Amino acid sequence: MKSFTPREIVSELDKYIIGQRQAKRAVAIALRNRWRRQQVRPELRDEISPKNIIMIGPTGVGKTEISRRLAKLAQAPFIKVEASKFTEVGYVGRDVESIIRDLAELSVKMVKDEERVHVRVKARETAEERLLDYLLPPPVAAATHFQMPDNEKLARERELQKTTRDKLRALFHEGKLDDRTIDIETSEQQKMPSIEILSSAGVEEMDMNLKDMFSNLFPKKTRKRKVKVPEAYELLIQEETQRLIDMDRVVKEAVERVEQSGIVFIDEIDKIAGRQSGTSPDVSREGVQRDLLPIVEGSTVSTKYGMVKTDHILFIASGAFHVAKPSDLIPEFQGRFPIRVELEPLGEDDFIRILTEPENALLKQYKALLETERIEVEYTEDGVSEIASIATIVNDRMENIGARRLHTVMERVFDDISFDAPDLPEKKIVIDREYVRQRLADIVKDEDLSRYIL
Repeated sequence: MKSFTPREIVSELDKYIIGQRQAKRAVAIALRNRWRRQQVRPELRDEISPKNIIMIGPTGVGKTEISRRLAKLAQAPFIKVEASKFTEVGYVGRDVESIIRDLAELSVKMVKDEERVHVRVKARETAEERLLDYLLPPPVAAATHFQMPDNEKLARERELQKTTRDKLRALFHEGKLDDRTIDIETSEQQKMPSIEILSSAGVEEMDMNLKDMFSNLFPKKTRKRKVKVPEAYELLIQEETQRLIDMDRVVKEAVERVEQSGIVFIDEIDKIAGRQSGTSPDVSREGVQRDLLPIVEGSTVSTKYGMVKTDHILFIASGAFHVAKPSDLIPEFQGRFPIRVELEPLGEDDFIRILTEPENALLKQYKALLETERIEVEYTEDGVSEIASIATIVNDRMENIGARRLHTVMERVFDDISFDAPDLPEKKIVIDREYVRQRLADIVKDEDLSRYIL
């Protein structure tokens, strides 16, 4: 785990997320505490549990982005789930334990990709030797019980072949064999027969080891293929890479990462908060909280990679809480999320900063996209201010969707340019206040129209 200081974490988050200082500080401390826990003596380490976080704020203010960037910083297994997609055990819907299974799957893929990079050099070397074997098969001594092989002749043949092999290697490196077609043998898994499971519960557990079971029943077979040399080389690299990866070690490392540094982001947590109303409550809303509780508190979940403990997984929950309140969650569930931060709504000044400051700012994205058509886009200060102003007005009039409104407004501003870009004779376009108003003024004035378009 990387040892970023809280200040460094906040600084890194500032590159992509505008404002929300309090939320950034909270997650920075939570991430640093994970590193601190690893430095504690083993007997005390297991006693230190993560301080889970609830982020409260309207949509589009950066809740999900903060968690996603945090996971990238930590190089930790990260999964985002929506609480409303899960149901209490016994109802049709996803089982909450599938969160941990999916997280384990992502972790295995992450470690496997890292391992693939580590063995890449060795895999390329071995693949090259196999490719040369296909281009120039090694000599075979023709010996029978009547005649012994001529050792001197065989040695000469091997020396000649080595010279020829070195020439072929040089030609391959120079790309002069790229047009040659060769026959190679590659191994592939036989297709598993399709099986239909008619069940409303426990499907994920039943499916968990099904593929592994059938992979043993249907072992790999070889297949001859006629391909060009570069494609053959890539296929052989993939095969050698797969062979060199120690999957037992990968799985062990992946499970360890999930248990020690996994991050689960549960969005729309307010949708499963119990609310008293005149109508009957939604099916199993409180039941989902009770099912989530053991995982958040710390339990052991069975996965295809073995048992995974959730005691030290960091859970970050978020919700707008427009109707429900955090206090509407069951007390036990509230108690497992001791840190609560409120994210602030975004205004016009925030929008201007979002459009210009982050490394992935929208203005930079549109400029880069149109550069591929050799069109230079220039933004004036008043043009950027007008885009932010219109986004703020539309958010105030209708549903406040935060920074996501900027995507809609920008798309309308660039609609004609994006469509006509390949045919435009003018290769420089200035986005100023007049241009923005020309594209959006009528839509903003007509409230009914803006409700559908913006």
